[in-house]
Parts: sequence; C-alpha cells; structure tokens
Amino acid sequence: MKENYNVNQEGFYGEYGGAFVPEMLYPNVEELQKSYLGIIQSADFQEELNQLLQDYVGRPTPLYFAKRLSEHYGAKIYLKREDLCHTGAHKINNALGQILLAKRLNKTRIIAETGAGQHGVATATACALMGIECCIFMGAKDIERQAPNVARMKMLGAEIVPVHSGSKTLKDATNEAIRDWINNPVDTHYIIGSVVGPHPYPDMVARFQAIISKEIKKQIDGNPTHIIACIGGGSNAIGAFYHYLEEQNVQLIGVEAAGLGIETGQTAATLALGTQGIIHACMTTLLQTIDGQIIEPYSISAGLDYPGVGPQHAHLHKTKRVHYASVTDKEAIKAAHFLSRTEGIIPALESSHALAYLDKMEIKSTDKIVINLSGRGDKDLETLIKTLP
Repeated sequence: MKENYNVNQEGFYGEYGGAFVPEMLYPNVEELQKSYLGIIQSADFQEELNQLLQDYVGRPTPLYFAKRLSEHYGAKIYLKREDLCHTGAHKINNALGQILLAKRLNKTRIIAETGAGQHGVATATACALMGIECCIFMGAKDIERQAPNVARMKMLGAEIVPVHSGSKTLKDATNEAIRDWINNPVDTHYIIGSVVGPHPYPDMVARFQAIISKEIKKQIDGNPTHIIACIGGGSNAIGAFYHYLEEQNVQLIGVEAAGLGIETGQTAATLALGTQGIIHACMTTLLQTIDGQIIEPYSISAGLDYPGVGPQHAHLHKTKRVHYASVTDKEAIKAAHFLSRTEGIIPALESSHALAYLDKMEIKSTDKIVINLSGRGDKDLETLIKTLP
C-alpha cells in the first residue's frame, strides 16, 4: 500500500496531528480549517503571494554549488540559500502567506511567538508591509541571546512581550501567545512560525514553505541523492523535503539539536528521546517525563530548543521515510566556522547543525547533496565570536 505522508481530512498524519484546543479557541481554529485551503489555493491569493515572494523576498533563492566544500568532502554539495531571503531566513515565506490569509479573514491584529527571533522579524516585517498591528512573544532568555533580532523587530514597529515563565524560551513564548489568542479571538490571527500547533497550522505552514523544494526541483539537474535540513519544530526541513516525499531514491535527513549530547539531559533531540503526547494543541512526539511533564530542552541554537516536533515529522520518523539524526553544540559551532572560512558564508547556528551532519555521513563521490541553509548567522555572531578557533 502506498504510504501517505501528508495530512488527512481529519487533520492527522497517521496518528499524529489533530486540534486539541480549549473551547474558547475552537471557533478560531474551525474558521481556519474551513477556509484556509480555499483561500490559499485561489488565483488572486497565489498571484499576490508569488509577486511578493519574487519582488519583496527575492525568490527564487539560489541553489549554490559549494565548490570548496565539495572538494573537501569529495562529492557535489549544494546550498539552498534561504539565508539570502529578505530578513535573512526562510521564515518570511510563511509570514507573508499567513498575513495575506489573515487579511482575507478580516483580522486587524497579529500575534506570534519567536525563539531565534527570525520568525518574529519576518512577522514584524510582514505586518509593517501591510500596516497591521503586531505583537511578538519571546522568552526572556532568547531576548538576551538574540539582541540583534529584538532590535530589528522594534525598528519594524512590533511590540515585544518578554516571557519570564518556565525556561524563558520558545515553549514558554508559545504558551503566552496561545493565552493571548484565547483572550482576543475575534480580531487576532496567530501566525505560528513552524509546522506545529493545531490543524491546519502544520499543513498550512508546510504549504507556504514548500516553495523551497519546488525551486530545488527546477534548479538541480536530476534528483539529489540527499537533502539535509536542521529541525526544531521543522518548517525549513518540511519545506526542503515537501516535493521529494514520494521520491524514494532521495534520502531525506533531518538534523536535531543534541545540545551537550543526547545522554546528558541537556538536549533538544526530540525524535531521538521523545514519546507520544500532546503539546501546543497537537498530538506529536515530545520530550516529557513518565507522568507527562514537559522536559526543558536545551540547545545553543535558540531556534532548535523546542521540546516537541511537527506532527508530520513525527509521522515521517515513524514510517522511516526521513532519517533523523542529531548534532551537538560543539559540532554545529565547528561547522559554522568551517563554512565561513571555506565558502565565505556565515550560517545561522540552526543551519550549522545540518552542515555538521556531513562529518557523520559515509559520502561517495557520486553523491549530490543539498543542504538547506535556512538562515544567516548575523544573529549568532556574538556566540560564534566567543568560539573562534
């Protein structure tokens, strides 16, 4: 029987997904479920979005043949340059799509959560472009370690709400954003930045990020042998994998943040260590204790320290369509410095996890490897400078 890797009519990927929402939020989520496909597949929506992706975001992003990197590893290695998008990461693809959707739903206020700050910047950018009020929830710890992105969001006119609960990171920012949405259900649209949350968000975000793999298909001669992407919630990875899910000869690799090592307890390797449960209104795999309490994740990368994972990734892991691995802080930092000095490209710490996986592969000279370079490293320079070799 042919495996189905995409969402079904009930909002599930196999046994993962769904919409486990409080009653107060049900009307909002139901409205999205009933209307999102009709809106985003309409000709006028597609025309407006594609125009913005071309003229504002700068798509298509290049598929760059990394000559010196290829020589070092003895194979053809290509970088999908999402770091060249306006705002510096893939997050803008989804932010623009969702804000156009929100406008058609007559929403006048946008809220979002952010960890590394890239989704916050993308959302603040889209709101400034469209003249819509914007409120960003961000963990106090992430505000401290992602100061350049916080400054950008403020420059763009967004209100930043620091979150001091829990680990003061992405999970806690998401909790507060959901609380705000419950309190403001009529005028507010919540732009979730990853392929997480209640249906239809995982599918909707995946569709907006699928532009990445759509472009790779046009840009590369034949099929790649491997596509590698980092994964926290998993939006850049789903974007890179989307149009290759049925191409069984292409090996898809998602790289999680091992932090200090998956055996240390200081990690964000959800698929390596997690169990099935509900987080942020969807059934997925998450880091939790035996009695269902969330285990605080850790990663040097603010965009990867999420205790769950998108339900589609949980399904792709269970069906073994995607191989999921993990990379430590130390390995990611080494890869960031290596790419910087080999290709003159400073990658985000998130993307560096995908790059670091090259050292774990058995690479053949016939391999044609695509790495999704999901973001640029400006926001991480303070951390990277401290680790200069």
